[in-house]
Amino acid sequence: MKALVYHGPGRRSWEDVPDPSVAEPSDAVVRVDAVTICGTDLHILKGDVPEVKPGRVLGHEAVGTVTATGDGVSTLKAGDRVLVSCISACGRCRYCRTGSYGQCLGGGGWILGHLVDGTQAEYVRVPFADTSLHRLPESVSDEAALMLADILPTAYEVGVLNGRVRPGGTVVVVGAGPIGLAVVMTARLFTPGHIVAVDLAPARLEAARRLGADVLVGPGDDAAAAVAALTDGLGADVAVEAVGVPETFELCARLVRPGGHVANVGVHGAPATLHLEQLWIRNVTITTGLVDTFSTPDLLAMVAAGRLDPGAFVTHRFALDAPDGMDAAYATFADPLATGALKVVLSRATA
Repeated sequence: MKALVYHGPGRRSWEDVPDPSVAEPSDAVVRVDAVTICGTDLHILKGDVPEVKPGRVLGHEAVGTVTATGDGVSTLKAGDRVLVSCISACGRCRYCRTGSYGQCLGGGGWILGHLVDGTQAEYVRVPFADTSLHRLPESVSDEAALMLADILPTAYEVGVLNGRVRPGGTVVVVGAGPIGLAVVMTARLFTPGHIVAVDLAPARLEAARRLGADVLVGPGDDAAAAVAALTDGLGADVAVEAVGVPETFELCARLVRPGGHVANVGVHGAPATLHLEQLWIRNVTITTGLVDTFSTPDLLAMVAAGRLDPGAFVTHRFALDAPDGMDAAYATFADPLATGALKVVLSRATA
């Protein structure tokens, strides 16, 4: 089969690799019908995730069709249409028993495209299939479902829930890329008084406005002044970091009010300064996190009911089976200022 293989920082190739097969009784093999690219994949290609070794097939998000299952799989069968979650779960360890699947001790967690071969391929082996795949209703499109593999549960759990967004509060989202926009979308479920989006790209700020942000802070604007004007100088109740660079984390720490929450969602590849000399007296809570995907069933139910429309994140589409499809998708996704890309989707022509 064809797959996108990582060959070290800055090097990747769409090339022939062996077809995956069932290796453990709990495995399933899934034909990839639609796949996307994550900002984390770009971090891997920059060398920010050293655990990813050369030779690894990248990708951790997909929608597909089960083609084979191990003898231990009891809830899925060949032909089932499924969502491949970015997080795998053994279902038995201490963390899985409390819904903290991202910290799985039994061989799960974030492994696809990280510690085992991932989804940017024509087929993928999924460990712990019973607890790591979600059967999809016919009413949910491939594109909408694909946004539930990572960005929506990540934004909702690590941003909105960890940040404790509440009705009437002021939420600042620093970074209006796909994750930041998903924070905007899911924060609205809690009816905050204001959602402020901060970004350098006018197109992404416009997308934030469409998805529910009511205050936009762009290049040349003073984010602190904008937040102070909304809050009588107190600061934001919740500041969500959705970029993953030191400057945006430090900005969030400046924007939050005493007693507020900074929810870090971005993937950081460099140290950021934590100004405890300023924060220690202000009762600020700072949270970090890898998504657990415990919310995926609830989010899927909301999509199926028409309460959420994550398909709105998709701006560019490519053919998975085209020779240059993956390269074109990466080039588009990696240059959002020029292309206006939010999420790109590669689909199999004969799904």
